[in-house]
This record gives sequence, C-alpha cells and structure tokens, in this order.
Amino acid sequence: MTDTAARAGMPSGTVTKDFGFGTQIRKSPYFDATVRWGATGFSVYNHMYIPRDFGDPEQNFWNLINDAILCDVAVERQVEISGPDAAAFVQRLTPRDLSKLAVGQCKYVLITNAAGCLINDPVLLRLAEDRFWLSLADSDVLLWAQGVAVNSGLDVHIHEPDVSPLQLQGPKSGEIMAALFGDDIRDLRYYWLRELELHGIPVVVSRTGWSSELGYEIYLQDSAQGDALWEAIMAAGQPFGLQPGHTSSIRRIEGGMLSYQADADITVNPFELGLDRLVELDGGHDFIGREALLKIRDAGVDRVQVGLRLDAEPLTGPNTTFWTVTATTGGTVGRVTSAVYSPRLEQNIALAFVSTDHAGLGTKLRVQRAQGDCPAEVVERPFFDPRKAKAKGDN
Repeated sequence: MTDTAARAGMPSGTVTKDFGFGTQIRKSPYFDATVRWGATGFSVYNHMYIPRDFGDPEQNFWNLINDAILCDVAVERQVEISGPDAAAFVQRLTPRDLSKLAVGQCKYVLITNAAGCLINDPVLLRLAEDRFWLSLADSDVLLWAQGVAVNSGLDVHIHEPDVSPLQLQGPKSGEIMAALFGDDIRDLRYYWLRELELHGIPVVVSRTGWSSELGYEIYLQDSAQGDALWEAIMAAGQPFGLQPGHTSSIRRIEGGMLSYQADADITVNPFELGLDRLVELDGGHDFIGREALLKIRDAGVDRVQVGLRLDAEPLTGPNTTFWTVTATTGGTVGRVTSAVYSPRLEQNIALAFVSTDHAGLGTKLRVQRAQGDCPAEVVERPFFDPRKAKAKGDN
C-alpha cells in the first residue's frame, strides 16, 4: 500500500480525485497527466506527491532498461543561488572542489553540516557565472542555505524557483530527445546542460538522471505548462516504445545509487559511504564541516556501506524497514538500508551499513527479516555496470 493510501484509509492502488490531506502537500505540474497515464499510487517526497505505481514494478524496470520511461520527478525541488557571491557561497556548502565547474556543467555534490554529515546529495547545475541550482534529494536545503547565508557576509539571493523536472531515461531516450529537440541534442555531454524551448515551453535539459541508464532530465520553467510538456514528450516517444513510469528501485540499487533518508541521512558521513572522491580536504577551499571531516579521515570510521547478496526466495518488493545484519556467530554488526530482487541478475541485492571488520568482500553474514533470517555475503557494488558505461552512453 502506498503511504498516501495507507494514511487515507484507501485500499492499495486506489486513486481518488483528491490525494491530499491539505495544501501542505503539493501536487506537481504533471500530477493530472500521470493519473491519466495510469499512476495509481503516490508517496510524499520533499512535501510533494511523487508517482510510485504504474503497475508491475518489474515491468517498469524492463521498460527502463529496454526502451525508455518518463518519470515525474518534480519532487526534486530546486534551490536557486544567485548574485555576485553565488560561486563562493555554493563552494561553502560542499566539500567538492568547484573551482573548475564551468557554466553549463553539472556535478554530483554532497552538502555537509558542521559535524561532516550529509544534509543532502544533490546535482549542482551552473546556469551562469552567478546562477546555480541545487537539484535536491529529500531534505529542506532551502532552509539550510538561507540560514547559512544570514551571517555569511556574502551577497547572494536564495529562493525556490518555478522549476519542475521530468526524467526521460532508458536506451531509447537519446532518440526521443532528438525527435523533440533535433539531432544537436545528441552532442550534449554527460553531466552538462542546455537552456532550450520546446513548442515555446522554456526548459533546461541536462544529461543526468537517477537510473544508471542513458537519460536526460528536462526542467520545466513554467509550471502552467506541465500538462503540455508531458503530453509532447509522450507523443514523441510513442514510436520508440516510451512508457510512463516511476523511478526504479531495482535499477538504482543495481547501480549502487543512494536514496537519501534510506541509505544516508544526517548521521552519515561521506567516508562511511565510500565517497572520499567527493571530499577534497587538501585544496585551498573552505566549507562547512571541513574540520570535522579532517578528523574523521585521520581517525577512520567504524562502519561502511557495502553491497550484499541475500540467499533467500526472491523479494516481492523493496524492504520497508531497516533489517538487522548479524555476524554468523551472532551479534549485530549493521543494518540493511535498501534491498530488492533483481530479475536481471536473478539475485536479491542490498545496500547495507556494517562494521568495518565485517566489510571485506566474501564475508558471510545473516540478515534478520520478518519472514525469517537468511544468509548474506558481502559483494562488490555497484552490482551492475560499475563504470556507468550505460549512463555515459559508452555502449
């Protein structure tokens, strides 16, 4: 049952004309279109409804990896930072060195607090020398950034713009984009962006996405035209097998991609996630959390994220609670944060935090589930296409 259905007392998969409990939960500009195209379940992310059910999630996965899907991800709210000191301010938020970030380029960044832990892991887009977007995971970075700005002494303006992204993902996405925008769009490089128009609708297009497949994000800049944009993309995609869909838990776990609030939160630091490459402590830039991260780096960590293969009957869906991980000799050593059955790999796969002395490849563990405990083994992650050749368009 979806979160919204459960709270409203509706049976699983039920759609009514009003999903809301009040205006505090927003509907995206694509909400009505997704219902027309078969969305039957929603959950809440960044204070907005996101479609989570277009039927069989395994079929959604095959649609993604064989053809293409269009996903409403307007819940990826944007924080716009502009002004004369915008570049200096954005650098203050993240341990990743942004000194070479060009206009028109995107980067995956971490936002850390004073303890060196994650507040968010957004994609950063640089639209101009003095204008940036943070495309967010599920936490209130707008409030954080506005708070940091108060005593920063920097001349910046921080607000949430009228921007609502869609994700067009899958191996046919490049052909669909060419049908929409012309063949020049094929030259758009991985993690770069362009400002364009489609039938007079203003958009920003980036070669990014949350699928580990070839894909694009299309950022609508006029919410009144959400329905028109959705329908235009679906119409162009029909000859290529485009289907409406939702972000695939199967594919993102295969790709080792984080889901904030599940695989990381404000208690987790980058070193525990193996994201050392995004923490640049020896450069000249300063940022919030630098001193804490220096200490963590020097002291080491007690737990790390690993991949697990679970020896059990195929899971019927993602885990909805954190499962305890124990050593084979007993004693808790960690927890599973995300688990799913991969029909492509024909395995149950999971992301988990375990103590560092139980994190070696091949380590045998046990996972405690409501259905009973099962054996598990620490394996390489990502579980599929570790070099992200598909997302980069290398094959």
